[in-house]
Amino acid sequence: MNVRQSYREAAVRGATPVELVVRLYEQMIEDLRQVSEAIAHNDIERRTQRIKHAILVLGHLQSSLDFELGGKVAKDLDNFYNALRGGLVYVQFHPSKRGVARLITDVLAVRQAWIEVKRVEDEKASLVTPAPVTLPSAPAPEPNRPRVDWKG
Repeated sequence: MNVRQSYREAAVRGATPVELVVRLYEQMIEDLRQVSEAIAHNDIERRTQRIKHAILVLGHLQSSLDFELGGKVAKDLDNFYNALRGGLVYVQFHPSKRGVARLITDVLAVRQAWIEVKRVEDEKASLVTPAPVTLPSAPAPEPNRPRVDWKG
């Protein structure tokens, strides 16, 4: 079994929903970085595979939007995802490292917003976490006193 894959799967199993979203953004950034490398090396097959994967990741993000609960934020993210998908398709047919760099910049900005959401969630969680319970300890023995064993 692939150790790296096992590690990633274990990390995902223990992740919160917001952490999973951040991980999906990080995967998209990695896909886009590889698209840029593929463009530099004129590797059409690799470029196509990584764009296809980025679109798949984008689909996961978009399909999880809750428009009733998320309101304007969900609608704005939906618009962002649609624009990002359009940018990915454009780069597929008009390969440009500059175009990919713009997409990466956009994804990084939204990823940073999700990281801030996670920070706020973590802060809130730390406020409601109960204080650790300390058990009373036995009194320390008094120094320099002779110990007497009682037999009764």
